[in-house]
Amino acid sequence: MRRHQFERHYSNRSGWLRAAVLGANDGIVSVSSLLVGVAATHVSRSQAVVVGVAGLVGGAMSMAAGEYVSVSSQADSERSDLERERRELAADEDSERAELAAIYVQRGLAPALAEQVATQLMQKDALAAHARDELGLSATHRARPLQASLASAASFATGALLPLLVVLWSPVAILSPVLAASSLLFLALLGGLAARAGGAPIGAAALRVTLWGALAMAATAAVGSAIGALA
Repeated sequence: MRRHQFERHYSNRSGWLRAAVLGANDGIVSVSSLLVGVAATHVSRSQAVVVGVAGLVGGAMSMAAGEYVSVSSQADSERSDLERERRELAADEDSERAELAAIYVQRGLAPALAEQVATQLMQKDALAAHARDELGLSATHRARPLQASLASAASFATGALLPLLVVLWSPVAILSPVLAASSLLFLALLGGLAARAGGAPIGAAALRVTLWGALAMAATAAVGSAIGALA
């Protein structure tokens, strides 16, 4: 007997994947760019490490705070929409049922079937049905500020740790080029892994991430060299 094969979908990964990739990418780009700029001023290894650690901690806290505020605002909007929908259901359930049925008609169901589906779903959980099909909200994609905050901070710190390790192990005399090359390699790998996890083309994603990282490091290296020449 042939087993039913379930199709693999990637859209359910979009939330955590976006946050993880964004955090790690920012960690690599921010700290490596900072260190490349500092290395261009010919500082010692210990000074570069202090700068890198400060960048890691400051960046992780900034990512955590920014993500928490952003996702909290999203959660507030979701709660407001749900409360409004709850009041509308309590005030006029028939109109809300007709509204839900109209949504299903727009999606291709026959009016009679749409009415039947709306009725059955609302008998089970009217608010959940309207939240999902009218507002586009679901438990899977619900905003979770604290979780998003911690995930962003952790992913930033993980990404930022990579160029810091390069500083610890690389000869000071060639620190800038080694930092730049290794950071671009890290970015390319990150872009490729993210694309693979999301089912997207690997080459294009890796190239896109690497290009923007190279531009950021080139800009900070130029600034660091200019400051080093003036000092």
